[in-house]
Amino acid sequence: MTRPAAWMFDDRVADAFYPFALTRPCGEILYGAHTPRARLELACGVQVAGHVTRPWLASFVEPGAPPVVGLADIPPAAPRILWCSRAVPEAAELPATRANLWVEGALAGVVLDAGEATPDAAWIAEPAPLPGSPDIELPGEWLEAPWDLVGRGPTRLARDLEAFVAGAADATPPGVHRLGEAPLVLGEGASVEPGVLVDTRLAPVVLGPRVEVRAGARLEGPVFAGPDSRLLGGSISALAAGPRSYLRGEVEETIVFGYSNKAHDGFIGHAVLGRWVNLGAMTTNSDLKNNYGPVRVGPPDRVVDTGLTKLGCLVGDHVKTGIGVLLNTGTVIGAGSNIWGAELPPKWVEPFSWGQGAKLDEHRRDAFLSTAATVLGRRDIPAVDEAVAFLGDVWDRARGESA
Repeated sequence: MTRPAAWMFDDRVADAFYPFALTRPCGEILYGAHTPRARLELACGVQVAGHVTRPWLASFVEPGAPPVVGLADIPPAAPRILWCSRAVPEAAELPATRANLWVEGALAGVVLDAGEATPDAAWIAEPAPLPGSPDIELPGEWLEAPWDLVGRGPTRLARDLEAFVAGAADATPPGVHRLGEAPLVLGEGASVEPGVLVDTRLAPVVLGPRVEVRAGARLEGPVFAGPDSRLLGGSISALAAGPRSYLRGEVEETIVFGYSNKAHDGFIGHAVLGRWVNLGAMTTNSDLKNNYGPVRVGPPDRVVDTGLTKLGCLVGDHVKTGIGVLLNTGTVIGAGSNIWGAELPPKWVEPFSWGQGAKLDEHRRDAFLSTAATVLGRRDIPAVDEAVAFLGDVWDRARGESA
């Protein structure tokens, strides 16, 4: 039986996944080795046709990602699956006919029959089961907050890589030192220079196509590096990195969505970096409070206890830092910000901020978009003009000004 096409939606909780929700559907964040969208496709054998999300993301464009669509764009003539972006499924067969789909006792999605009306925006924000439909419980988990990417990330990544390497050939290039029995898997064209130490005592190390690992690096699994990434040296452990991530220094229990640079020394740990982030030399975050207490995050009037003892920084898309920038435990930096200087910035940096320490002004629209166009062009990204126009829409939303 042909499976219905799927659409992934962001509910009210996903809308608050700051700083990442400003610039991307939550189905296109990275959790473990996969985005939630790719995970649904792999685990359940469906094709995600689009994202239903915040209106200012209507022109979202990213290579390999489905578009953002309106509810009216979902064709009612065919069966459809609506799936919440925060629900993380394990391998399961989804039904082809009307049903309520549950994960850990919460509604993760529904299957709609052909001709049945698509639910409205209020349902998307707070989904409710379809009356009279069978209830099907599926294996999986939920992401409740953006710091779950840090708190649960290494365990999720290790599980992903165990499945990834099943049946794959273990490889030890000449001159590479090994510890442990879990596999080191190299994608086509990947290279590891002599003098690298690979520690797979805890979990595998998987290097995607054309990944380069330079001499002087120590990789401690679980490590996943996406296509065309470069691991340039230093101690790197429990890393999940999307495509074209350039990393050096001490990197620990960190997720990098892709196309981001930390090409110099400095420590980044228990952190999440969005796409197109550039960290200046020696940029360093603290990931543990001096009193070993739980880390709190949020704007001054809405601080939340994460329950985590270790949490470094959450850095939105297109953020830039200058050399020597220091980030306090639990710092959140909004998308499009450019910060520098020796003074610690606030723990909560609004999107499109510009400046040093507490002296943060607005990152001007024209300056930000000019830099973004240059950066996108340096990585040969298709549809640069469309991507820049989308970022202009996001700037308008965040700063409340018309184009």
